[in-house]
Amino acid sequence: MFRNIALALFAFVLAASPARAAPDLEKLTFVTKSGEHAFSVEVMRTPAEHERGLMFRRYLPPDRGMLFDFGKDEAVQMWMKNTYIPLDMVFVGKDGRVVSIAANTEPFSERTIPSGGPVTGVVELNAGAAAKINLQAGDMVRHPMFGR
Repeated sequence: MFRNIALALFAFVLAASPARAAPDLEKLTFVTKSGEHAFSVEVMRTPAEHERGLMFRRYLPPDRGMLFDFGKDEAVQMWMKNTYIPLDMVFVGKDGRVVSIAANTEPFSERTIPSGGPVTGVVELNAGAAAKINLQAGDMVRHPMFGR
């Protein structure tokens, strides 16, 4: 009888616990000299989402990334506070052109990483992904937020 009560209680707790929702993913494509390279990205649009980003996560699938939508074209600075995963940060202008790339950023660093010019968004990928697809400043990024 105790076992049945314990199982019922466990089932109730699981049902009452808020499930962590899977993130909504959008398609983003980098167009480089080596071809087109598609990723699925979570898009961060609000200041609270911008602040949290990939903090506290310990894994990012190789075909995934995070896109920060700042809604306007301006110089920005990023950092790696509370971020476990080394990242490549791709700074993108409003026209979808790559402005600069900060490769292999240091986990947990609070050093600011400047965009190097006005940008509308930043794409974060696993460290080494930009080199793997031969991404360079001047290459294009296709996503609905660019060129609007």
